[in-house]
Amino acid sequence: MDGMAPHFDHPGEQAAADPIRLLAIRETPLSLDEVFQAVGDDATGGTALFVGTVRNHDGGADVDALGYSCHPTAEAEMRRVAERVVAKYPVRALAAVHRVGDLGVGDLAVVVAVSCPHRGEAFEACRMLIDDLKHEVPIWKHQKFSDGTEEWVGAC
Repeated sequence: MDGMAPHFDHPGEQAAADPIRLLAIRETPLSLDEVFQAVGDDATGGTALFVGTVRNHDGGADVDALGYSCHPTAEAEMRRVAERVVAKYPVRALAAVHRVGDLGVGDLAVVVAVSCPHRGEAFEACRMLIDDLKHEVPIWKHQKFSDGTEEWVGAC
């Protein structure tokens, strides 16, 4: 596939396809376009996209940079979370990509998107996807502060 989401002439054609279009953990910069295109579907009326970026502060301390690392099971856990979202909502297409490695302030850390028949469902499904990924997928954040201190943060 060339990064473009497939388009279907008839809504019934999509039913046989897996709505989980893209799940990945990457050391390379993330692409909003890739994730948005992955959830393209002619039968949807709403697409919700969430982008998590590296901020310049946390808990009152200035953040210079951070690194993400993950357990070898992280992608399998992402799929488990995605499957649960698909089972709960009328998801036509879903994508989630998380970055690992060293990131700077402003870098994209995670991009998730969900397409559903209606906007409300898309918002709810997208929120469940990012919240459950943050709480359940074994990805850890190592923050480096301007004062020279460092902190590991649990699943992100």
